Amino acid sequence: MPRRRPRISAAENTEKPRPVATTTTGSGWAPLRRSTFRALWIAQFVSNVGGWMQTVGAQWVLLGHGSAEVALVQTAASLPVFLLALPAGALADLVDRRRVLLWCQVGMTLLATVLAILAFTGHLAPTPLLGITFLLGCCTAVNSPAWQAIQPTLVPAGELRQASSLGAVNMNVARAVGPALGGVVVAAAGIGWTFAFNAVSFLGTLYVVARRLPADTRRRGAGRDEHAIAALRAGGGYVLNSPVVRRILLRALLFLPAASAVWALLPVMAREFLGMGSGGYGLLLGAVGVGALGMAFVLPQASNKLGGNGLLAASGLAFAVGLAVLAAVHEVAAAVLALAVIGAAWIGALSTLNASMQLFLPSWVRARGLAYYLMVFQGGQAFGALAWGVLAQHIGLARAGLAAAGLMAVGALTVRLWPLKQTDGADRGVWDRWPEPAVVLEPEPTDGPVLVLVEYDVAAERQAAFTEAMRLVERSRRRTGAATWSLYQDPANPGVLIEAFQVRSWSEHLAQHHVRYTGLDGSFEEQARALIEGEPRVRHVVALDV
Repeated sequence: MPRRRPRISAAENTEKPRPVATTTTGSGWAPLRRSTFRALWIAQFVSNVGGWMQTVGAQWVLLGHGSAEVALVQTAASLPVFLLALPAGALADLVDRRRVLLWCQVGMTLLATVLAILAFTGHLAPTPLLGITFLLGCCTAVNSPAWQAIQPTLVPAGELRQASSLGAVNMNVARAVGPALGGVVVAAAGIGWTFAFNAVSFLGTLYVVARRLPADTRRRGAGRDEHAIAALRAGGGYVLNSPVVRRILLRALLFLPAASAVWALLPVMAREFLGMGSGGYGLLLGAVGVGALGMAFVLPQASNKLGGNGLLAASGLAFAVGLAVLAAVHEVAAAVLALAVIGAAWIGALSTLNASMQLFLPSWVRARGLAYYLMVFQGGQAFGALAWGVLAQHIGLARAGLAAAGLMAVGALTVRLWPLKQTDGADRGVWDRWPEPAVVLEPEPTDGPVLVLVEYDVAAERQAAFTEAMRLVERSRRRTGAATWSLYQDPANPGVLIEAFQVRSWSEHLAQHHVRYTGLDGSFEEQARALIEGEPRVRHVVALDV
């Protein structure tokens, strides 16, 4: 029986972590010179502000029901993204993203209008409030991967990092400004107007997407006509076999649950610690906005000076200090200063994570990869908000806040242990140097599984180096669609090593050829091929139904 070459396991196959190079050239605001990007950015900012104004109104409706009920507003808004992000990401990679965005804006406009009508007529009870908030979250869940995925198509490649950072700035500054305005509106005009403003705020995005965003021109064929289940499987396979993406998700998971304590508990802290009403709550969130805006202006310089990992660590520690002060020192001046620090730290951390994710993901799986990021982002907030609300009811607000601060500090200190990996210089474009499979009888797209056999002639003295190089090739095969992968040696001819990997269908293997394989994947293959003699010999074998 032939002796099988020991398989290279996924656990052994690691890409060495290096500090993230985050050098940014030019102004951090440069993408705003692009008219379509600028119009969408402004429209989305208004929409985000409206969303957070509504959150203030919803939290104020429930304020008399306890800290856990108030925290449920954040959970109801965030949980749908956690539940639906993955199928929404597959949808955004398979269909016209522009149509997805349009229908989502229409749905959110109608739902927010219903909330406003209920509020003005005095029928806004906790159950319909949380139910409609959940439905709005479902629309956001479907909208978000498509929205994130179109951003890199709006600016030149040299401005992608700034564009990604501006997207995070938009979301996070609106998160600070929106609640501040919401608090003022609740105090001056009543809760119903926060819901009304949110309904109107979607119209700007709807107009810009309809009139300024070009129709989706991604070509059909490999990768566009795959089934939903196959698309979900491919997205999961990519994330599972991408150490860079997994590390970004880990860093997000070490930041977001602790950070959610601020957004979940601040309304109750404002009332119980500082004796503030809705106007004072708006003032506190205005301090968050000031800190966030300040960091937005200095973000490129801070990133260049500290590097991505340094900025993550500094942001986490600053957030922990601000949260500890907020929980322990019950003075208005101290709370305002602490929240300004928290706003700056929030922008520093989330901009770094978001930009790293946007810039690394290739176009074919961008929405699905971002869906995993959004799932961690919203899931961390949804479950974190609920946990901190329940914990505060059992041990008190101050102790819950200090526990969150301690958890945040521990997470920040792990940056040295689990840093973000290097992403600068990685070629994310399609690598089109794979020859078209030579076939006499063209298989059907659903035929499979497909077994690909690649024979390499490798001199004995180079086989150890070749085997090491093939560890990264395995990662490439698996993250672009291979379900299994092995490396064999021919005992009758020890100079022949055979790579064997299986793809579930012929259409998925064609997607590897035409869409999924990037320049980074190709560079790993070229490193391995530099160690062989002659050209590799490739065979494609399709399984028969017997």
